[in-house]
Amino acid sequence: MQTESISQLFEIHIEELESWEKRPRKNNFFEIVYVERGSGSQCINQHKFEYNQGNIFFLPPLDCHSFKINEPSKFYFIRFTDHYFLSNDRLADYNAWFDKIAYIIANYNKVPGDIISTERERQFIVNNIKLIYQEYLARDSYSDSIITGAVASILNILARSIEKKYVDHANNTDNRFGEIVRYINTHISDSNKLSIPALADKFGISKTYFSEYFKKQAGQSLAEYILKSKLRLVETKVLHTDLSLKEIAWQLNFTDSSHLARSFKKVYGMTVKEFKNSGQVCGS
Repeated sequence: MQTESISQLFEIHIEELESWEKRPRKNNFFEIVYVERGSGSQCINQHKFEYNQGNIFFLPPLDCHSFKINEPSKFYFIRFTDHYFLSNDRLADYNAWFDKIAYIIANYNKVPGDIISTERERQFIVNNIKLIYQEYLARDSYSDSIITGAVASILNILARSIEKKYVDHANNTDNRFGEIVRYINTHISDSNKLSIPALADKFGISKTYFSEYFKKQAGQSLAEYILKSKLRLVETKVLHTDLSLKEIAWQLNFTDSSHLARSFKKVYGMTVKEFKNSGQVCGS
């Protein structure tokens, strides 16, 4: 499996293709893809779906993807590494910002494909992609700041769209459950807010019934859900940041790095180091 790299921290390209000659590939960078014209199908981590004019996709690093082009297609590819926002003080607090978009990476595979919620948001993203391309060509003293702000805006909209689809899915069986899921993920590192008494009070559910209610809706206990949600964020931080295991454990309120490591191995059947070395599973 080929892993494609970029030579700079940030690149944007327009490609017009009649066929996809490349084999399925992994990237070592984040990628936003906008389909300005054409149709076909895309495969991301063995999920296949149709693409059409106007679709927008987000690909975290180490995802496996390929295209099958049915009609000649024009793509905008925005590619950047996690270090893009660390350089030149582009964002005052990269770690806080990354935690905000970690929701995208941790939950993206739950809603593969185009995940834009509204046409207003879609047009906003398209306009920003085209603005980024023009600034990338202009390259004056203001361009870097303008590009960085536009990329951050796009990612925040993608995060909101993914959260909405995830919450809407959880609401299919009970209209409170989606909000409970949103609240848990928003406060994932605050154990006091995620206790059964605290959640029961917050959402007006009997304390004695809450555990049964949650397991009925989620198919797993509250403790299992919280742990797995934390570990999805551990995956993201291990693969896409330079944080130590001790720092990640502290951020996510594990007792210590040993507690995190034991929990990870129990759920994934491998050590954190083995997971980092193997990356994402990618079929051919």
